[in-house]
This record gives sequence, C-alpha cells and structure tokens, in this order.
Amino acid sequence: MTTATQQRLVVRAKEIIAAELERYIERTAESQRATGRAREVIPLGVPSSFQAYDPHPIVAARARGSWIEDIDGHRYVDLNMGFGALYVGHANPVLRAALVDQLDDGLLYVTPCESNADAAVALRERFGLPQWRFTNSGTEATMDAIRVARGYTGRTRIVKVEGGYHGHHDAVMVSMKPSLAEAGSAHAPNSVPSTEGIGAGVLGDVTVIAFNDADALERALSAYDVAAFIVEPVMQNIGICMPQPGYLQAVRRVCSQHGTALIFDEVKTGITAGWGGATRHFGVTPDLVCLAKSIGGGVPVGAFGGRQEFMDTITEKRVVHQGTYNGNPLSMAAVRAVLGVICTPAVMDATAARNRRMLAACQSVIDAHDLPAHTVEMGAKGCVTWSVDPIRNYRAYKATDFDVAYAQWIWGINRGIMLPPGLDEQWLISVMHTDADVDHHTQVFADFAAALTR
Repeated sequence: MTTATQQRLVVRAKEIIAAELERYIERTAESQRATGRAREVIPLGVPSSFQAYDPHPIVAARARGSWIEDIDGHRYVDLNMGFGALYVGHANPVLRAALVDQLDDGLLYVTPCESNADAAVALRERFGLPQWRFTNSGTEATMDAIRVARGYTGRTRIVKVEGGYHGHHDAVMVSMKPSLAEAGSAHAPNSVPSTEGIGAGVLGDVTVIAFNDADALERALSAYDVAAFIVEPVMQNIGICMPQPGYLQAVRRVCSQHGTALIFDEVKTGITAGWGGATRHFGVTPDLVCLAKSIGGGVPVGAFGGRQEFMDTITEKRVVHQGTYNGNPLSMAAVRAVLGVICTPAVMDATAARNRRMLAACQSVIDAHDLPAHTVEMGAKGCVTWSVDPIRNYRAYKATDFDVAYAQWIWGINRGIMLPPGLDEQWLISVMHTDADVDHHTQVFADFAAALTR
C-alpha cells in the first residue's frame, strides 16, 4: 500500500470519527448525564482511570451472557468482557449458583477454609507450579511476586519491558506507555515514570528493555544484581504482541544463568490462552507466575504461584504476605467454579475455535479491502492491529495507525459492538458468546471497511 493510499485512509477515518462522535453523543444522552453527575464526586467520573474516555464512557445498567446494556437502553455484544476478566461471560449461571451457595455460609472468615486448598490444587494442575497464595487483584499478585523474588535473591533491582503493564504499584508503573520523546534509545530505553508520585529511588531500581530482545535482557542482567525480570509472555498492553520463536526459551536461560527470578505476568493470558495459560502453551516454566481476572469470573481475586524454593520464603516467614480478604470464601467459590466446573478442556477448545472463526472472517475483510492491518490470535483473545506487519515491541506498536483504530472502535460501538476503548487491548470471546455474536461483529467490521475505503 502506497503512502498516498494510507493518507487517504487516515483522512477518511477522521471523517468517520467526526460523524460517529455526533451519533455517539446523541444516542448516549443518559450516559453523558450520569457521567456528569459522577464527576461531581468522583475524579473523572469513573472508579478507575482506565474507564475514562472521551467524550464520555458508556454507563452500564445490566449484563448477561455475552451482552451488556447501557442506561440509554442500548444493548451491545460485549467483546471487552471486563478487560479480559469475564472468560465465563456475564452472570454465568454455574458461577452464580456457586456464589449464592457460598452467601448462605458467609462472606469472610479470616481463618482458613477448605476451598483455599481446592483452588490452589486447581492452579497447580494447570500451571505445574507447586505452591500458591491468593490476593485480591492482579496488581497485588505482581507486587507480591516481586517481593518474593527480592526476598529469595537478596537483590532489589528489577527489569521490565517497555510498554508492559503489570498493575498500579510503584515498582511497575515505569515506562508503561512512554512518549517516544521521553523514551530515549530503543537500544537502552529510559525508565520513564508513568504517573506523578513515583520516587526517584523507584526509578533507579527499574531497568527497561524492549520485548523480544533476549540480548537486551542479557545486558541488563550482566552485573548479576537483578532480583527479577517481570514480563507478560504475550504482551497484551499493546494489542497482542507475540513472542518471537525461541524468545521465551532464551529468557528462561538468561535468567537462570544470572540468578534472576523470571516472573510471568499471566493476569491477562491466564486461562484465556488455554488450559495452563501461556506458561503451558509455550512450554516455558517461570519461577513465579501471576494470575487474576478470568480465574474469578468477575469476582475480585488474584493469585501468584511459584517454585518451592521461592514460595518457601513465605513458609519460613522471611517474606510477609498478608491481607484480610486474601483467599476469602466467596472468591474461592468463584475460582473453584471457574477452574473446576465451567472451563473444561472441551469448553475452552470450543471457545478458542469460535475466536479463530471470527479472526478468519476479519482477516478476509482485511484482505478483500487491502487494508493495512492484520489479525492476531491467542486462545480466546484476538485483535485487529492497524499495521501491515506484526508488531514485535512497543516501538513498533507506536507506529500503528491510531486514527483508523479509533474510527473502527466508535463505528462499532454505535452499532452494538463493544470493543475495549483504549485501542491497545484485545477482545475476548467468552464461553457464552455465540456464532450469532461472531457474525454480528464480522458484519459491522465489514461495513466499516467498506465505509473506510469507499
């Protein structure tokens, strides 16, 4: 595709955006009103900054199965699915029954319950790591895993990937989405704070490298003073960025050679990538793995597990891990239902197959219109990335066409398709999505491609 053709697409995308924004504002008057009211008492009018987007977010009223309905009465095929937390769908009846049963027996004990071990055994079977602890979110899981790694190694410094998101604790809120002006050299990126309030001492303990660059990791570990390398085995803060063949195996080798803990952040890939997440899919076992989102089916829960010698730092009370709500019985009931009843291998295979069908249909539309885009698949997740070539890292992601991506998003939401609003996430096909949902999304995407290229 020539530069002139790409420029014409951008011009047309901006025309679509202008028209669709007017339509969006007109059809979501109640969401606009509710957001305005919320802004009087809540910063940005939302409980999490991820939920804020212009001109105002959709305000939800209810959700079931694969759909979500806003307070204006519009129903959407939900492909955001709680930023990937709702692999079992909205209000899954099996999960709901398990939660109702637990409600009758209490919400919080602050003493162990048998379901703690049941949930941990289910995770051990899937991920092959012997010991587990529970948290209340992915942020807590990565925070605690880093503390365990530091306790085990006796080191403080960590290495993370540029463009990687691992929650909102200080140590990992570095170079999440830096501007290229601040990011510096691709060969040796700067450690850029992702928010105000990050101390200089924190930045000094964090080295940033590019994804898919095992040589960069080896350079970063060369002083033998790094406690942990934390990485998503499949980056999902920039669409879906796959590891290049051999990359994860090289990462495992380099970390072992330098006495550095390898932490896989599987909060997003977790069970959505398959039975044992990306860990089992790629056959590379980290020292510690972090989970959250879909293992609870929408109930707040997280977990981290690891090799015996790492988790022994907790057993030996060298590392303290605690929390009033850790392993609470309601969350454990959810994990048991999700892992033990709902997400069987057969169901997960069928869900991934439905996702592949939708991806193939989208790729056919891309090919038919000769669009500068491609599809990417990882288990039950997928995305359309607006670049001709697959992206390998954050710098390549920054070169994608965000105008066209936004045009696709707002075109879809005005026609009953809810994709993630950030343009840097991926869709999730839940176990409750149907072929009709796939067909609806495909038709909306085909109509968008026709409008973009007319």
